[in-house]
Amino acid sequence: MATYASIKYDMDLSSNATGTGGMTLLSTQTASSSSAISFTSGIDSTYKEYIFKFYDIHPSHASTSFQFNGSIDAGSNYNVTKTTTSFKSAHDEGGTDAALAYQANHDLAQGTGFQNLASYGDSDNAADSSLAGTLHLFDPSSTTFIKHFIATTNYVANTPYSVNTFMAGYFNATDDIDAIQFKFSSNNIDAGTIKLYGVS
Repeated sequence: MATYASIKYDMDLSSNATGTGGMTLLSTQTASSSSAISFTSGIDSTYKEYIFKFYDIHPSHASTSFQFNGSIDAGSNYNVTKTTTSFKSAHDEGGTDAALAYQANHDLAQGTGFQNLASYGDSDNAADSSLAGTLHLFDPSSTTFIKHFIATTNYVANTPYSVNTFMAGYFNATDDIDAIQFKFSSNNIDAGTIKLYGVS
């Protein structure tokens, strides 16, 4: 039986400690009234896992959903076939309403459209409102297997609510996924930063 002293943790005890293996920052993009943010380089066979981190993503208008899609042609088209699942937890600021529910209207069954990363789809565009979260993409360069992804976001919805969305699925393609695009379902990304990391 292993003792506490013999357990080796996969953690870099530097200021960049993550506990998930070494993370290398590959790219940073900052929105400014942008119709979309696209990562068309840096996603290749170098890493088996890529992580996108969202910081203060703010929509230009309310009642719009933050979404993503993949590409197999370096960003010429974002229409990869996906099967996904999604559920949410939510609680309003007034403490009068709460929810924990599967989001059947936000899953895809062999769909090629953009996948929602925010369950209600009604982001608030108040000056102090935003979305934050993480998307993991696994082994996107495999030409043998489908490409899994998982995501968690929290954002301020209209009313306002705190909405925590949990989404997962797979790109049903054995082609390599070499580009990812993020956008709102309508209008622009007014502000916010997305960082792309490779995980060793």
